[in-house]
Amino acid sequence: MPHWKFTIAYDGSPFNGWQVQPGLPTVQALVRWDPVWHASLELSGRTELGFPPAVRMATIDGVPDAVAAVLDDLRLPATGEILGPVPLGEDKERALVRTSRAEGRALADAVRVRTARKDPDPVRVRMDPLDLL
Repeated sequence: MPHWKFTIAYDGSPFNGWQVQPGLPTVQALVRWDPVWHASLELSGRTELGFPPAVRMATIDGVPDAVAAVLDDLRLPATGEILGPVPLGEDKERALVRTSRAEGRALADAVRVRTARKDPDPVRVRMDPLDLL
């Protein structure tokens, strides 16, 4: 069985030693040595905001006309919601589509049908992308 050693040291930056740091949950988790507390705090915040892993989310990136066409053709599940589109760099847009975890499969099926077609302006569709968070 492998053994792991974690060394934590205070570097003198603007913290007040190894005491609880109000408003800094990551530091508090280290001080308390309680990663479960930190994970539950993070999950409750994401649930309140409606971000994964509390919900399923798809991003749709492409030129504005292509993104609009995808959104027009999209058959959303009952809890589906479209956020955007918003500008994404030069001549591109991004729309977010989210739904409940229970209807995540229906969302994946809805965006898959659209992306399987051959269109002159391709779009990029990703389910629960890590870089979104």
